[in-house]
Amino acid sequence: MKITSWTSTTERERWRDLGTVDPGPITRIPDVFVQLDDERQEIEGFGATFNELGWTSLAHLDDEQRSGIFRELYAPGVGGNFTIGRMPIGANDFARDYYSYDDVPGDFALEHFSIENDRETLIPFIRSAQAEQGDLRLWASPWVPPQWMKTNGHYASAQPWVDGVENGLRADQVQQEGTDSFIQDERHLATYAEYFARFVDAYAALGIDIRMVMPQNEFNSAQPYPSCTWTPAGLAAFIRHLGPRMRERDVEVFLGTVERPDVDLVDGVLADPEAAAAITGIGVQWHGKSIVPFLRRDHPELRIYQTEQECGDGRNDWRYARYSWRLMRDFLNNGASAYQYWNLSLESGGVSRWGWSQNSLIVVDPATASFEYTHEYVVLKHVSHYVQPGARLVPTLSYSGYENQLAFRNPDGSLVVVMQNDTSEEMPVQITVGDQVVEPVLPADSLNSFVIEV
Repeated sequence: MKITSWTSTTERERWRDLGTVDPGPITRIPDVFVQLDDERQEIEGFGATFNELGWTSLAHLDDEQRSGIFRELYAPGVGGNFTIGRMPIGANDFARDYYSYDDVPGDFALEHFSIENDRETLIPFIRSAQAEQGDLRLWASPWVPPQWMKTNGHYASAQPWVDGVENGLRADQVQQEGTDSFIQDERHLATYAEYFARFVDAYAALGIDIRMVMPQNEFNSAQPYPSCTWTPAGLAAFIRHLGPRMRERDVEVFLGTVERPDVDLVDGVLADPEAAAAITGIGVQWHGKSIVPFLRRDHPELRIYQTEQECGDGRNDWRYARYSWRLMRDFLNNGASAYQYWNLSLESGGVSRWGWSQNSLIVVDPATASFEYTHEYVVLKHVSHYVQPGARLVPTLSYSGYENQLAFRNPDGSLVVVMQNDTSEEMPVQITVGDQVVEPVLPADSLNSFVIEV
């Protein structure tokens, strides 16, 4: 056994090559045992979300800068090595403004369906990524249906949070979580399933294949931006229509996204046999993170995607990057098969149309037409660069104070171990595989990726 590659990052020094480490004798009880005899879930990949404000931020850069960014993020083996992407179906909270693919009230025949809006933003965004990663696995979810399909007739469900931001929602239109904001009759449900089908077909005609859909982003959250709440029973009723329409197109349906720490929201949908038969996975984000171990235990037949990393506050600082590592560590150790960041790129400050500041992998300064990769991108890259699609997570057995790592066995047989030293001092650590041990000394407050030849 030998460490053939060691990359380390601190707040001030990114992506340092610290060389190789030869094995040595076991001189004490090792700190970390890698259990190669217990391979767990298959890792499908890593990625980010294609939002409209991501593309408009990148539009401030020249062609050479943008080309370099997409090569860094998507080209196999170069940088982020992203293989999965998420996109909205219509407007989301980081769209330029509200829109859907058919805003003509009562158009049950969908005669006015059009993805023309996306030709300005999402389509060139996705194609730029596909140019580097030809097998990009794209999935999609709506934040809101066309307004005329909602009970309040409005894209929003709550009053604005931020002073000076208006969304035009009247007090009598406010909706509550735990209710169905979508009109629950068969005509509306069937039309909405056809709306999904038209979306998939329209993108396929452009050479962009949607591999999977989720019926609703954060289906229990009433928000001041595009949103729609569903009860488990209401969502199951929709999936009964959606499942057959997607099956005709060889598109998977996942249940999600689940943003609440409540397994009953999942079990309530899966209690419907017809809906359950259409579902092949579960998408989880935000506070849903605490139920991932239970989903893995109770529904081992369903793959689990982490669908949106918590979005931060627009500061893009090292503090939040350290937190993002913990999120990734816990989601993957608890059974997630894919991990996805939220905003790929935003202008400085990261402010949305609805006044919410968020973090991103890339920050663009419009005044100088310049950009930088954030700390969170480097943290994600510490895993995504080295872990190949098809890898298996392998658990680690640790002594107290050494539980801060992820380990994977790649299809080529290499072992990847990613470890954080969250202390303010250097930390020697013994990593044992079988009867051999390596002992690197982790820099203070650092994230470290090791490729180990076993």
